[in-house]
Amino acid sequence: MATITFTRHLDRYLDCPPQSVDADTVAEALERAFDGNQRLAGYILDDQRRLRRNIAIFVDGCQIRDRRHLSDALAPDSKIYVLQALSGG
Repeated sequence: MATITFTRHLDRYLDCPPQSVDADTVAEALERAFDGNQRLAGYILDDQRRLRRNIAIFVDGCQIRDRRHLSDALAPDSKIYVLQALSGG
């Protein structure tokens, strides 16, 4: 199973410990992680179910390409990291 990990900052406020999920795409992995935690879903996705601008997702060390549909494929043992994008100087 793939493992999805949220940055500690998110976990501090939204109770989102790392989870093992059975999923073929990033969208499926997120949906499984959101089960029972809709506050987390609202922070990560907008009302169109697209990734918010201030969130970045990496799969196996590479940033995802599809921020709209989250269709990036996962391997059975993928490592997914969800974090807040930083800006400024």
